[in-house]
Amino acid sequence: MTVAVLSIVVLVALFAATLIRGFDLGPAALSAAFLLGIAAGVPADEVTGFFPADFFVLIVGVTALFAAAQLNGTLDWLLDLLLRLVGGRLLLVALVPFVIGAVLTAVGTLPAAATAIVAPIALGLAARYGISPLVAAVLGITGIISGLLSPLAVYGVTARELSAKLGIGLPGTAPVTLLLGGLVTGLAVCAGCLFVAKRTGAVPRGRTAVPAGAGGPAGGTRTEDTGPDPQDAPHRYGAAEGTEPASDAPRPSGTTQGSRGTRILTVLCLLTVVVLSVGFEMNVGYLGLTAAMVLQLVLRLKPGAIVSKIPWGVVLLIGGLLTYVGLMEDLGAFKQISDLLRVQGSPVLSLLVLCYIAGITSFAASSIAVFVTAMPLLPPLVADGLSPVGGVLALALASVLVDINPLGITGGLILGAAEPSVRPRLFRQLLTYGIVSIVVAPFLAWLAFGWW
Repeated sequence: MTVAVLSIVVLVALFAATLIRGFDLGPAALSAAFLLGIAAGVPADEVTGFFPADFFVLIVGVTALFAAAQLNGTLDWLLDLLLRLVGGRLLLVALVPFVIGAVLTAVGTLPAAATAIVAPIALGLAARYGISPLVAAVLGITGIISGLLSPLAVYGVTARELSAKLGIGLPGTAPVTLLLGGLVTGLAVCAGCLFVAKRTGAVPRGRTAVPAGAGGPAGGTRTEDTGPDPQDAPHRYGAAEGTEPASDAPRPSGTTQGSRGTRILTVLCLLTVVVLSVGFEMNVGYLGLTAAMVLQLVLRLKPGAIVSKIPWGVVLLIGGLLTYVGLMEDLGAFKQISDLLRVQGSPVLSLLVLCYIAGITSFAASSIAVFVTAMPLLPPLVADGLSPVGGVLALALASVLVDINPLGITGGLILGAAEPSVRPRLFRQLLTYGIVSIVVAPFLAWLAFGWW
């Protein structure tokens, strides 16, 4: 057995061990990376080099900023404002993260920055209104995926530039076609998710009462209902005790009802982070951390209040997993998986195989890196008769639709934004969703667009 194959076996064993009560996957993944490094002759300092420092800064900075916004009451106020905008309809409340995510990426926001903005909103709405955290996360990230092929977005720009460089003849209408393909895919996933959610009660039916004022109490009161009582939903889906969709629901521990000036300052900080990260491509993690420290000093928040709300367990979990996965990739484990899927066949069948290679590799690696690496394999298929637009669309979507899993920055940001009590269950749900998406998403992307 090669070391690369051994690394795959150990990864499977690590996930199987999560069924053991008290097993902590984060430290275990770091230990496994160290031991695997010894077996492969990789020095410990090189193993440490795989630790995702950029992820550490990103999740600490973003969660610190939203922790400050929660502590001073502004986050509750913003969620109330969103509720008023959708008229209290719970179905539209669930769609808010999808719309925000699609708009952000369509105008050019990097996926990680968009996720950092959308995840706290999605999981905040889920906790307050009895929506399943998994459904909220899927809708938010699917919205982000929907806008990724916009002419202004990183995937859209990369797809066009690489196609021109590789001689893939995209027609003049390709930018619009790519955007519409992404939006149609996102809307289809969104519709399917909402259909299942409504049937299972993961999104409560009816409305909540719209708060009297934007600065009023958190939450709302159900005024009509044709399904399960949302008062039970937090307990069904693992939300924290006390987070009910009722107007008198208690605020999270340590929060206050912020003054008008507090809310203005906090919103200005949030907008500044968004503008600088989107418009000037500045690091959203460092921006968030800086804004959080400004809020702590100006508003005189209790010392340690923000730091105590940073999900250090999630940081260790995802940091450990990404360290191990980085070592696996360096040892060639994912290349071996890809090689197993290579078959000879027609251009369309070859595209299906390529979509699965991209999907499997993207599950634990950078989707944009996988997309860029896989694109050079398209020209021979296009030369054999494959549709250039269809090939690019299928390959791009196969790479990104598996992003909703806990093995990357996206999963870390989702877990970090969730209530502490729901994180263990949400981790398992995200992992299950991600594994299922590896099987389903590449096939559906190929089926929908491979013939274009």
